Amino acid sequence: MRFHYTSPLFLALLVTCTMAQSQSLASPQPTPQPAAAASQPATSDSRIEHLRVEDASTRIDEQRVGGESQHITVQPKGGMPSYQVAPKTGERTWKVLGF
Repeated sequence: MRFHYTSPLFLALLVTCTMAQSQSLASPQPTPQPAAAASQPATSDSRIEHLRVEDASTRIDEQRVGGESQHITVQPKGGMPSYQVAPKTGERTWKVLGF
């Protein structure tokens, strides 16, 4: 059987290997970055943190309000599409059509 680089089987295998590799790598400790503009109103007792963790294969951006994760975005390197991770359930969602 001859594989073509546009074969659906080849593309599915490539995506699966990339995701498995990005999950198996140990990530460094997150470094807090200064908060720019918050999408949610901040109360006097809540602290807004923007964290970015980056390694050789992925970049993870996280927003925390009062110590709780509100928004997590994972951007794999190498041209793969980014996806969102639900902070409470861990579900992953991809934007299929971005206009």
